[in-house]
Amino acid sequence: MRIDFDPETMDRQSVYRLLTAVVVPRPIAWISTISGDSGSANLAPHSFYTIASVQPPIVQFTSVGRKDSLRNVEETGEFVVNFAPEQMFEQINATATDFPRGISEFDEVGVAREPSVRVKPPRVAASPVALECELHSTLRFGDSTVVFGRVVHAAVSEAVLSDRHPEVREMRPLSRLGKDEWGTLGDVLEISRIRYADWPGRIDG
Repeated sequence: MRIDFDPETMDRQSVYRLLTAVVVPRPIAWISTISGDSGSANLAPHSFYTIASVQPPIVQFTSVGRKDSLRNVEETGEFVVNFAPEQMFEQINATATDFPRGISEFDEVGVAREPSVRVKPPRVAASPVALECELHSTLRFGDSTVVFGRVVHAAVSEAVLSDRHPEVREMRPLSRLGKDEWGTLGDVLEISRIRYADWPGRIDG
């Protein structure tokens, strides 16, 4: 037996709680930006995040509401996606605090920064991966805005690389679940895809 939910009859918060509880786990884009006026560095986690395209390399994150990350990207056209590792759990959560505009989460939370190579926003020094991005476009849906960024530079710590490939067991990604729940890596399952040419019982012709 299932319980039915009708988004048309639910309030916004109820829809949000339902979607974020069932679309799980969600990877976290730890977005660093700078404001266009003061140049203050902003840092905030966004869990509506994924790859949009490989060629060209484009990633996307969604700002639910008009948050500082979105405003800064619109003003400067640049941002950095910093990988959110398990060992920085408390700092990542703390940067989600609604600090007033102009106050840097890097400074308030005590997150060390380092210069980026191709864009002005700084990178998180202790993050194992940084994707430096230039704004490609934005798309608005109701109260949310999807931000598409072209990856113009990627920096990966040698400590998480094996034969130049980032290893997930070394990166230890965090993910967001429902409510105030977060996920860690857990078991890693490996299985190869089956080509149709190798499918058991395949009928040719």
